[in-house]
Amino acid sequence: MKRALLSVSDKSNIVEFARSLVGHGFEIVSTGGTYKMLRDNGVEAIEIDEVTKFPEMFDGRVKTLNPYIHGGILHRRDLESHVETAKEHNIVGIDLVCVNLYPFKATIDRTDDFDEIIENIDIGGPAMVRSAAKNFNDVMIVTDPSDYSVILDALEQGSTTLEFRRDLMIKAYEHTAAYDSMIANYMNSRFNEGFGEKQFVVGSKVMATRYGENPHQQGALYEFDEHFSKNFTTLKGEASFNNLNDMSGAVKIASGFGDENAICISKHGNPCGFAIRENLFDAYVEALKCDPVSAFGGVVAVNGVVDKALAEKMNEIFLEVVIAGSITKEAQEVFAAKKRIKLFEFGADKLLTADDKKDFKHINGGFVYQDADKVGDDEVKDAKLVTKREATTQELKDAEIAYKVASLTKSNCVVYVKDSAMVAVGMGMTSRVDAARCALRKATEMGLDVTGSALASEAFFPFRDSIDAAAEAGVKTVIEPGGSIRDDEVIAAADEHGMALYFSEIRHFLH
Repeated sequence: MKRALLSVSDKSNIVEFARSLVGHGFEIVSTGGTYKMLRDNGVEAIEIDEVTKFPEMFDGRVKTLNPYIHGGILHRRDLESHVETAKEHNIVGIDLVCVNLYPFKATIDRTDDFDEIIENIDIGGPAMVRSAAKNFNDVMIVTDPSDYSVILDALEQGSTTLEFRRDLMIKAYEHTAAYDSMIANYMNSRFNEGFGEKQFVVGSKVMATRYGENPHQQGALYEFDEHFSKNFTTLKGEASFNNLNDMSGAVKIASGFGDENAICISKHGNPCGFAIRENLFDAYVEALKCDPVSAFGGVVAVNGVVDKALAEKMNEIFLEVVIAGSITKEAQEVFAAKKRIKLFEFGADKLLTADDKKDFKHINGGFVYQDADKVGDDEVKDAKLVTKREATTQELKDAEIAYKVASLTKSNCVVYVKDSAMVAVGMGMTSRVDAARCALRKATEMGLDVTGSALASEAFFPFRDSIDAAAEAGVKTVIEPGGSIRDDEVIAAADEHGMALYFSEIRHFLH
């Protein structure tokens, strides 16, 4: 008779799985709460201490760390010496191990009690998983309740091949590696401000992309905490590697203003249009005015619901991606005739964005890791007025929008906003003055008047020339971090031109 060891924290469908294993000729060995649940539901099982001939002890800290368990899992059935040793010591082979681990993440999400957290670090579970995975030639290792049906189908069809068991082995080591990484990251977060000697970035695969940035590269999307699995819905098309990057930036900007009706149009990861209006239709119309040429083939992020009227307006030009809180059936029908457009929902009534605490970027030979950057709720409100003139209420609103958009635009950048709509943007330049001039030149080409607009920069102006250029364009309010050795000259220039200048004293580079 084959033997299966079942010891799970997540007991979803474990009774049904065990009952089916019995039907396939398995004898069940189980531990603690799993054993009790099986017996309470009429499934015959052997309690673990009948096998180990040793009681659970130290409040359950020691129960499966025993030669009768690990010998039963690890001995090789193809080596006569192993088989004889097992017989000599009355070790019965274990052919299937079903284990998932103590709920460490649920514990740290629920409590800060360190003693309780420590007790929810599994020891015996990972040891059994690793043992079974190591001996995958002879043992099936099951760590995911969603795989129960797959295991039972394979048993039914007699297809528990070496390749099948190997796939389970890989998944098992991913399981224990992710678990240990989570513990190490938590401990470093608690005691080393999140920057330990080792840093683990662990994501779960959501899907493969058609290719990476270019057709000769492979690509895939991985997620943290089921962020995409639970919230991201593909309605039409397939998200490419580049689409996902572009959508990320656009969604951050569009969702960065709470429940307001905001729309961001993005191209190659940078905003080329943004507006907030009383309704989303008007917001899109205003956002498109900033740079309709760049918007062609771009990404539109809608902080709300795309209805039929908005869809018809969007359909007037070629857009590659529309992503929104939701897209109505009627709107989807409008887009149906456009073969190349891709539609995604991310959230519900409004767009959803993750509150990631850390950020990282690959560099040649490694990666750099940091606290995630975000504009504080009161950062603009608390900005320091350093000039004689004070901005109006609308100008301050425009300054806030410009400042938030600038924080999510490639440096060096400047953003001009007027009446809650972006009217000019210059980004990714080696010179901040060039960024300002480039933005103004494009605004002129688009026939947009920046007079009375607010200007934001994600870093300080090192010279007064940027202020002079802004004044010449008719800018009335500027917000920037400040901190230049020539701040006095910049302030004097703003006063000279009758402008309102605010220092946030916080820099938001995006490189």
